[in-house]
Amino acid sequence: MIVMRRVSLMIGIAAACIAGTASARPLVNLTGTYTCVQGCRDGMIGAPAFVTQNGDSVKLTTENGQSYMAWPDWNAPNSRLWIDARDESAVYSPDGMQIQFDDGRVWQRDVPPPVIVRRAPAVYIDR
Repeated sequence: MIVMRRVSLMIGIAAACIAGTASARPLVNLTGTYTCVQGCRDGMIGAPAFVTQNGDSVKLTTENGQSYMAWPDWNAPNSRLWIDARDESAVYSPDGMQIQFDDGRVWQRDVPPPVIVRRAPAVYIDR
């Protein structure tokens, strides 16, 4: 009886470990250009910031040009990033349009306006 409980406990722990590592990747693609809209360093409101995501690793380039590596936070991998070099985390929105850092900075995804293609009017020639 005790042996069966231990075996089932070991299987449960192994399954939890495997499931935990499989879900560590952010659900949205954060790669893109962002604009700093609040709490920007050196008063650089409106300056561009860049995010490049490659699998589990995320490279952040701040509005003043500093680069940091980030990873999904272990306790909330689908909504938070951990920046080890700054000992700081960041929360991103479910659609990836906004990132808010613990120090108060807020980045908003820079979405360019849609390209409008205009066709020349059709000209009909009588033959």
